[in-house]
Amino acid sequence: MDILPAIDLKDGKAVRLSKGVMDSAKVYSNEPWEVAKEFEKAGSKWVHLVDLNGAFKGEPANLEQIKKIRKNCNLFIEVGGGIRDEDTIKMYMDLGVDRVILGSIALKDPSFVKEMAKKYPIVVGIDAKDGMVAVEGWAEVSSIKATTLAKEFASAGVEAIICTDISKDGMLSGVNVKFTEEIASASNIPTIASGGVRGIEDIIKCKNSKKIAGVIIGKAYYEGKINLEEAFKVI
Repeated sequence: MDILPAIDLKDGKAVRLSKGVMDSAKVYSNEPWEVAKEFEKAGSKWVHLVDLNGAFKGEPANLEQIKKIRKNCNLFIEVGGGIRDEDTIKMYMDLGVDRVILGSIALKDPSFVKEMAKKYPIVVGIDAKDGMVAVEGWAEVSSIKATTLAKEFASAGVEAIICTDISKDGMLSGVNVKFTEEIASASNIPTIASGGVRGIEDIIKCKNSKKIAGVIIGKAYYEGKINLEEAFKVI
């Protein structure tokens, strides 16, 4: 199982939101690349980046910070937020990003995602509220079940699915293991849990699940609830 520490980018800063609400942003660092460097020192192989402004705009909005992270760190980088076309995917690949996360577009145009997965390292991001897919920076909730969308990509060649329970994101209320396992079972694709991690016990729960391939750590790290070095020892 992988642990992927997260940096949410808003206006060039590292922030965390509560339940995806932009106005709830709490700034943790004005230099996100320094945060990524701390992840690397703790033993991480990955950094999970979300361009929050990009998720709402539908186009990249924090490129300079992503470039700095690439320049200063040896981590594998995955990026999501506002990626809607092949030109943007190519641009990120050219910057040295290792894989891109397609979220809203996965619901609106699954055939595009399948086509891109043939050419590039693609991760599908499925964000859900009460089991239903949310899109556009979580501003809209669809009538499609998250598990139904996951099944859509069962043989598409995507590298992983990241599933987020919005109700838990940034709330330190415990990871939704059952939801993550349901997505993994529906898709038969390596599935990464996101949202709600509050401590080492959540890492252990995910590790003990036979179906969870990874877990994203965000607010628990920033609020000092979890020691990354200890978390890596657990896995």
